[in-house]
Amino acid sequence: MRRSGVPVVPGSDGPIEDPAASLREAERAGFPILLKAITGGGGKGMRLVERAHDWMPAYEGASREAERAFGDGRMFWEKYVLNPHHIEIQVLGGPDGRAISLFERECSIQRRHQKVIEESPSPHMTDDLRSRMANAAVAAADACGYVSAGTVEFLVDNDRNFHFLEMNTRLQVEHPVTEMVTGVDLVFEQFKIASGGNWTPPVLPERPFGHAMEFRIYAEDPENDFLPSPGVLETYREPQGPGVRVDSGVYQGSEIPIHYDPMIAKLIAWGRDRDEAIARAKAALEEYQIAGVVTTIGFHRRILEHPEFIRGNTTTNFIPRYIGELQTPRPPVEGLSRALALAAALYSRRRAQRHAPISPECNGHTAATNWLRQGRVESTLRWPVATRDR
Repeated sequence: MRRSGVPVVPGSDGPIEDPAASLREAERAGFPILLKAITGGGGKGMRLVERAHDWMPAYEGASREAERAFGDGRMFWEKYVLNPHHIEIQVLGGPDGRAISLFERECSIQRRHQKVIEESPSPHMTDDLRSRMANAAVAAADACGYVSAGTVEFLVDNDRNFHFLEMNTRLQVEHPVTEMVTGVDLVFEQFKIASGGNWTPPVLPERPFGHAMEFRIYAEDPENDFLPSPGVLETYREPQGPGVRVDSGVYQGSEIPIHYDPMIAKLIAWGRDRDEAIARAKAALEEYQIAGVVTTIGFHRRILEHPEFIRGNTTTNFIPRYIGELQTPRPPVEGLSRALALAAALYSRRRAQRHAPISPECNGHTAATNWLRQGRVESTLRWPVATRDR
């Protein structure tokens, strides 16, 4: 990358061979430092080091995690860019070893260094920055003679200085965002390139067409440090409508196991501008129906309503900074106990009456039913969503 003129974050030139010697180099670069697994991905095998005293524990912990996840515990380090935007450029490399760029994706909304929401174009982008980053991405792909679809990722600071982060030599989860604003089917282009022969690059608009956002719908509990929520999808209905696309491989009755990434689907919303894309995304998230597992759907809705997201201030520390505002408050324990007692009593009464209707004037029944319908009991006790019906 350096030889190709691509701006690079200061860091080690390869795997850390001597942790003590690498610490001295990192001190000269200045903290904070990010330790990363050589074969890492998805935020695994990664540690932020803010002081020299924390270097060895962080190195050993990240290396063990990388060994478990990837079978390779080797690490490298790079200087940590504070409050950056994570912006990546989609590229297609032709059989002749020459690449083209297909604009950018903003991927800064992350938790544990893993992307949650992606959008294109980036609200942080200018025409000049887009041109410079596209040139750098093409130079990076051409430097290694890259063929097929790939992504060159950068960190961009608030002064719009950008630094090479990595290149993903594959099609990424967020590729539909690019497809929606370019009209290019990236999977089809991959097949055409792989088939050999002459490849004619797709015709691109001068700038991204409209605005698109993607939401990774996870079986995770945002109220409990995003822990996975495995289980069976007892209800699964996808949203529809203008500008709405869902990429999924699940159906009602599918099981979300504990052994794999708990992503359920990808929801993509397109609009003529960012405001319309947000509006359509909010409507689609409201329409999504999933029962049986806890999901991130409500968390996504709260992000869309946050003033800083609406303004486009989407740096990589967005979720850590505003996590308290993005989580739902817990119901008070006393009120929860009363609602549970009412629900149990009313259930017993209903069984005794053999489906006799319960008076709608019963305020206690109405309160308990509302609590159960809102999922407040389920979200507190970690019950399956189906418990609401009981």
